[in-house]
Order: sequence, then structure tokens, then C-alpha cells
Amino acid sequence: MNRLEPNLLLALSTSLALVLVVVTASFYGAEPQLLRNGFLAVACAAGFVWLNPMLQRRMNQAPRPPMIDRSSPGTAVWAGLFPLFVIFAAAVPVFWPGHDYGLLIIIAAVWTGVTIESALKVVRRG
Repeated sequence: MNRLEPNLLLALSTSLALVLVVVTASFYGAEPQLLRNGFLAVACAAGFVWLNPMLQRRMNQAPRPPMIDRSSPGTAVWAGLFPLFVIFAAAVPVFWPGHDYGLLIIIAAVWTGVTIESALKVVRRG
């Protein structure tokens, strides 16, 4: 492999940001729930990756291309907002501690699932 695939790097960076969301939500949340939050993040991201293609076929939607395309460099800038928003979501429990951040983890996991799905499309395409 002589060059790195940008969609794989995007999925990796968003996944690491999701880990940061789980850690901050677990330690600054209402009560320490690292196992619940970790399971919620993995289940939501994996569920999105697994169920979204079936839902798109059922709704007769055309398959979407990967998020970052080499022919249009502007897609990398827009796709780079995904990890940025997930990192901002990780900062929320630090500044407003004491709440249950399950919904925040679900939202960050779905955004991570979108980037993982994009990376899988590139890997399957070859």
C-alpha cells in the first residue's frame, strides 16, 4: 500500500473521537456507566453500518458514493467536519457535568457509523 485511503483515515479519526465521547460521558456524567456507554456506542455504530444499506434498498434509494472522492478535493474538507463535531460532543460533558449523555453517545455513534460505512464502500470497491 503506497498511499493511505482518506476514507479509512476519516473512519479511524471519528472512531477515536467516539471513544473520547464515551470516556468523557462516563466520567463526567450523572454516574459512572462506562460499560453501558461503551456498549451503546458499539451497538449504535454497528447497527447503523449493518441496517442502513438494507433500509436504503427497501426505500429504493440509489447507493451513496464514499464520503471522500479523489476527483473532488472539497469533499475531504466537508467530511473532516465529522470528527470535529464528535470531538466537540466529547467536550459537552466536561463543561456540563452531572447529566446522562446517552443520546449524545447515540448521535456520535451514528456519525461514526456513517464514516465507517464510507470506508467499507471503498474497501469493497477495491
